[in-house]
Amino acid sequence: MRLYIIVAIIRSYIAVETHNIMEREFFNRVRNHPKYHELVQKRGRFTTWLSFLTLVLYYAFIAVLAFNPGLLGIPLMAGHITTVGIPVGVLIIVLSFVLTGIYVRRANSEFDELTRQIKEETR
Repeated sequence: MRLYIIVAIIRSYIAVETHNIMEREFFNRVRNHPKYHELVQKRGRFTTWLSFLTLVLYYAFIAVLAFNPGLLGIPLMAGHITTVGIPVGVLIIVLSFVLTGIYVRRANSEFDELTRQIKEETR
């Protein structure tokens, strides 16, 4: 019985190692593929640009709050409680959703297509 368990452990170890070697070979083929480098560059530039834009929006809002809070405290209409800061804050949130949608659309079209091509060509 013990011998059977030892043989089973050795077989499973060999199977795992064989699988790991095959995975490493596949990942190396993917990493060396020119379209993979294109995907990484395009996605990196695009996400950097979107991140920068998002940070500028948020930090500009915070900077206005910090250095000129009265600007966002101006009422929208005379005699009303709602100030300019409320629609500006809502606009920032909406723009964040829009930027996310832009990323998702490009990821689902261009980036996924490149990924599909890489998978097909590295099999």
